[in-house]
Amino acid sequence: MIETNVSRRHHESFLQVIQSYYQLTKPRIIPLLLITTAGSMWIAAKGQVDPVLLLVTMAGGTLAAASAQTINCIYDRDIDYDMERTRHRPMPSGKVQVRDALIFAIALAVLSFTLLTVFANLLAASLALSGIIFYVLIYTHWLKRHSTQNIVIGGAAGAIPALVGWAAVTGTLSWSAWLIFAIVFLWTPPHFWALALMIRDDYAKVGIPMLPVVEGNAATVKQIWYYTLITVAATLLLVYPLHSSGIVYAAIALSLGALFIRKSWRLLHNPDDRPTARELFLYSISYMMLLCLGMVVDSLPITHHLVNAAISQLHLIS
Repeated sequence: MIETNVSRRHHESFLQVIQSYYQLTKPRIIPLLLITTAGSMWIAAKGQVDPVLLLVTMAGGTLAAASAQTINCIYDRDIDYDMERTRHRPMPSGKVQVRDALIFAIALAVLSFTLLTVFANLLAASLALSGIIFYVLIYTHWLKRHSTQNIVIGGAAGAIPALVGWAAVTGTLSWSAWLIFAIVFLWTPPHFWALALMIRDDYAKVGIPMLPVVEGNAATVKQIWYYTLITVAATLLLVYPLHSSGIVYAAIALSLGALFIRKSWRLLHNPDDRPTARELFLYSISYMMLLCLGMVVDSLPITHHLVNAAISQLHLIS
C-alpha cells in the first residue's frame, strides 16, 4: 500500500463527519448483499422467517459489509487518489484519517459479530467475520493488484452473505445454501467485468490488472458470456435436483436468465461498445435482486397454496 501526500481536511459540521464515515462504507453496494441474505433466509425458513431474526441478520450483515468496505477504502486510498472519479472520497481527500477509519472498521466488525452471536448463532457470526477477512486479505490485499482473476476468486466474499442468512435460520449449511453461494459467486464476474469494461482506462491508469486491461475487451466478453451461461444454469439447480424452490421460482429464473443471456450475447458481438456494457452491468444488478425476490415469493406458504390449487383445478379440468 502506497502512502499519499494528502493534507488533512477538516469537516465544517458534524453532519459532514457523519457523511464522510457513511461514504467509507460504500452504501450502494450493501443492499445487493442483503437481498441475497434475504433470499437464502426465506428458502431456509420455508417462507416463514422470524421478523426479529431477519432484522438482526440484516443489521449484522450491514455492519460486516460496512467494516470490509471501510478497510478497503483505507487500503486503496493511494489508487483512489490517482483516479479522478474516486479522488474526492473521504480517505484520498484527507477528510478521514487512517487511524480513525481503522477504529471505525474494527468497531463495526465487533458490533456485527456480537449482534449475530447473541441474537442468531455463532456460525452466522463466524461466517460474517470470515467474509470481512476474505475480502480484506484475499481480494483487497492479494488479488486485486496482482491477478486478472481478482474478481473471480474475490467474488466469494460477496457470496458469503447467502451463507450467513442460511446459517442464521438453521444453524447449519446445506447443499442449497452452498448452491445459492455458488450462484452469487458465478454471477459476480459478468457483473463486475461489465463495469470494468466501462472504466477500463481508470484501472489501467493505476495498474490494476482487471481482465479488460490485461487481456482486452474481446477476451473479457467471452468470459462474461461463459459465466452468464453457467450462472443461469446454476440457478435452475435449486428446482432440480435440490427441490428447494418450485415452479414460480423456476419461471422467474428462466425469464430473468433468458434476458441475461440475450444481453451478454449482444455484448459478445460488441465488445468495445460501452453503452452495451453499461446496459449489461445495470441489468445484472436487477437480475440478482429479482432472482432473490423470486426465491422469497416462491417460498411463501400462500404461493404453495395457490400453486397447489391451480394444479388441482387443472386435474379437474383434464
